[in-house]
Amino acid sequence: MESALTARDRVGVQDFVLLENYTSEAAFIENLRKRFKENLIYTYIGSVLVSVNPYKDLEIYTKNHMERYRGVNFYEVSPHIYAVADNAYRSMRTERKDQCILISGESGAGKTEASKKILQYYAVTCPASDQVQTVKDRLLQSNPVLEAFGNAKTLRNDNSSRFGKYMDIQFDFKGAPVGGHIINYLLEKSRVVHQNHGERNFHIFYQLIEGGEEDLLRRLGLERNPQQYQYLVKGNCPKVSSINDRSDWKVVRKALSVIGFNEDDVEELLNIIASVLHLGNVQYGGEDGTACITSDTQIKYLARLLGVNGSVLTEALTHKKIIAKGEELMSPLNLEQASSARDALSKAVYGRTFTWLVNKINTSLAYKDDSQKSYSVIGLLDIYGFEVFQNNSFEQFCINYCNEKLQQLFIELTLKSEQDEYEAEGITWEPVQYFNNKIICDLVEEKFKGIISILDEECLRPGDASDFTFLEKLESTVGGHPHFVTHKLADPKTRKVMGREEFRLLHYAGEVNYNVNGFLDKNNDLLFRNLKEVMCMSENKILTQCFDREELSDKKRPDTAATQFKSSLAKLMEILMSKEPSYVRCIKPNDSKQSGRFDDVLIRHQVKYLGLMENLRVRRAGFAYRRRYEVFLQRYKSLCPETWPNWQGRLAEGVSTLVKHMGYKPEEYKMGRSKIFIRFPKTLFATEDALETRKHSLGETSSFRLIYLIKHDDSLRWAVITIQAWWRGILARRRAQRRRQAANTIRRFIKGFIYRHKERCPENEYFLDYVRYSFLMNLHRNLPKNVLDKSWPTPPAALTEMEQKVVASEIFKDKKDNYPQSVPKLFVSTRLNGEDINPKVAQALGSEKMKYAVPVTKYDRKGYKARPRQLLLTGNAVVIAEEGKLKQRIDYSALKGISVSSLSDGVFVLHVPSDDNKQKGDVVLQSDHVIETLTKVAICADKVNSININQGSIKFTAGHGKEGIIDFTPGSELLVAKAKNGHLAVTAPRLNSR
Repeated sequence: MESALTARDRVGVQDFVLLENYTSEAAFIENLRKRFKENLIYTYIGSVLVSVNPYKDLEIYTKNHMERYRGVNFYEVSPHIYAVADNAYRSMRTERKDQCILISGESGAGKTEASKKILQYYAVTCPASDQVQTVKDRLLQSNPVLEAFGNAKTLRNDNSSRFGKYMDIQFDFKGAPVGGHIINYLLEKSRVVHQNHGERNFHIFYQLIEGGEEDLLRRLGLERNPQQYQYLVKGNCPKVSSINDRSDWKVVRKALSVIGFNEDDVEELLNIIASVLHLGNVQYGGEDGTACITSDTQIKYLARLLGVNGSVLTEALTHKKIIAKGEELMSPLNLEQASSARDALSKAVYGRTFTWLVNKINTSLAYKDDSQKSYSVIGLLDIYGFEVFQNNSFEQFCINYCNEKLQQLFIELTLKSEQDEYEAEGITWEPVQYFNNKIICDLVEEKFKGIISILDEECLRPGDASDFTFLEKLESTVGGHPHFVTHKLADPKTRKVMGREEFRLLHYAGEVNYNVNGFLDKNNDLLFRNLKEVMCMSENKILTQCFDREELSDKKRPDTAATQFKSSLAKLMEILMSKEPSYVRCIKPNDSKQSGRFDDVLIRHQVKYLGLMENLRVRRAGFAYRRRYEVFLQRYKSLCPETWPNWQGRLAEGVSTLVKHMGYKPEEYKMGRSKIFIRFPKTLFATEDALETRKHSLGETSSFRLIYLIKHDDSLRWAVITIQAWWRGILARRRAQRRRQAANTIRRFIKGFIYRHKERCPENEYFLDYVRYSFLMNLHRNLPKNVLDKSWPTPPAALTEMEQKVVASEIFKDKKDNYPQSVPKLFVSTRLNGEDINPKVAQALGSEKMKYAVPVTKYDRKGYKARPRQLLLTGNAVVIAEEGKLKQRIDYSALKGISVSSLSDGVFVLHVPSDDNKQKGDVVLQSDHVIETLTKVAICADKVNSININQGSIKFTAGHGKEGIIDFTPGSELLVAKAKNGHLAVTAPRLNSR
């Protein structure tokens, strides 16, 4: 990114934070326009990526581009979706914290494409094996399947996601993708039975009709003409120029196979899709207001495809079962009720099948390696953006409520990350004013008084509840709210643009009118009992999983659609709050999907409802630019004689010297603990311009002067010859040194072979290490297929301690700070030689063979006084010895457990039963080799699963029923002492960020 700071006039700034007039919306949009005209579709706001849909293919997603962004500092290269993906991946690997990437924007802005690019980046750049490649393929192939069943052509987007999707990508300790999990939100089921003019149903219907083989269509009873189906003709848009349904059908069939669907699964799935089309063609007639089905053909197809009895289905589609006083009554439906029941069944069948499909994909993606219990996660959220249509209904209400919650989270987390950085660098945070949309979230979701609660109350109350009684209830309950208005409550000017059946919410993104017609029906989302019973009797295995018989026996009414959505949204917020977020904000440049066209009005609207100006104000609350000292000094050191060519002192002093030479005023910058903060973009740009000037002068001066002097100065020519001779001498000496090293290596290898059966010593350590390395590399190249495989090769004697290392890894890896430092150190058979152990101790042990011995420090249970001791492991017990005495013996059978902290200290506690009269209480010890010591204890005592790694504190029994506490805190150096509160306080340095 730094490399393009000088191209400001032509392509704008790559980070909106560097806009001079950052409060101006016009300047913001103009910067977007400049970049868009140059096909630069990505721009940052700090770490937030703004992406403008180009509506054309750009050559910026090749494998070379992926490699360019792989493992590179976020600001070193120009903005790109790959930079966000790589930054999240590296943060997950280095900081060991789960990440999530939140992709938002309105329909047609490119959210789905952005999530695809991220998945493709991980598929190409992450480590791979045969098993991992299968997971990668399935992750990628889940996209076309979910798009076929969950996406549709709308007025704004030919491939609009009509559901929200959150996907977790799971990575193992090597950073390879090993699994995934998808959560779907609020599928727009109403699209199954109705579409607006110019829109289509879900893609799968058209793909099946256009791409399905003749035999398949014949079996399903379908014709190759979408105009023959009532559920496909309402939008009057069977063909779309940008969509090839036949080609997409082949992609989906292949994807289903890759994901793991067998032929039976696919057959039953397509039976359901075809049955929905046949349901739409069920026609009703009848006299006296009683509905009857006029076409038997559709029922025959439905009975076969759904695996149900035709006459039972016919009755369920024309009658409603009522249970009164324990008796079942069948009430005939009129034409309108029967049509509604048919449509409700179609929506329920499709909606539940979609949920089954997601669950099936999740089963395919599940991480199945039980040997690796833990994994890291990067979450991808691709969810509907703020929607404002000519006519907004229940779906738009839910979608916009979701965006209110996401905006609330976005601002909170952005503010928090800024505040945390300022606090970490010791710079005063200047509070920034922003619109807190909690007031709108509360208006929608508050218990008893919120819109959802009022809607549920109207849906559940007895009597003649309707959409209009719901509107009246809203007026009486929340009518005084500043963000709510109806036709009745509005001023005369507002009434002219509002219908009597509408209410208006003043969202953070602007005003939206919602038409209440259909709110109650969509919220109830109920299916008549007898229709559920028919589906439960289906022979189609998918439907029997989708329609659970427990629904029929459960007396509790299921939650309404809005309440379910509210609950799932609350869980989503918990998921996102538990992870480190990255953001991609997608913008569509025009409504006509034309490349090169930039619609200012439309973009201004999106900038507003995406909260981009608010985000920019938060990021610019203090300083426009911040960089680590080493990065800043490396780039600009040539501008100051004292820092050029190299600065030898502290980095902070070097940067301070540089900026003073440049003439920075005190109000223009601040020095943090590890970064410089520059307040104004013009200060940075002036520095950047000075660097460009300096580059030219340095280049021209150096090149011409050197060429001239070499040609015309004999002394310089002799100097060049001398340097060449000196360099040849260096190369010769290096070659001689390499030969000497090779000879010494051969000698060490031979001597090591001679001493190979001795204890580890300077004479054989090189040879033993080589044997160890050779065995492991050979094992790596010829791994057995599973741990039960008897063909595992026998390790050499030099590798016996590796078994103990494996146990240590199981116990301490990623759990204790100093574990990584212990890995390269060999576990030895004992830390005390024979002469270190008093003969009286050896005599007291008798015939018990000593397996391991190590010096430790024991802390008294009362005053925590430190006393030197020896910890000895025999075949039966842990023994604590002092000089010639056995102070305490703990049989392995009596050892309840072992506690140790997660920090880098060596303190641990051996727990014994409190009712054991032989013991005085638990034993508090400290070892300089704590990983090795506890591993040996765990193996000898068979207590590998009894080691508890604690954070914060450890409780132990101090004898006579009393309890002691050890408090652990990170600090700069190791310190163990009694605290004022009577606890044992242990301070340990932080070695590894976890």
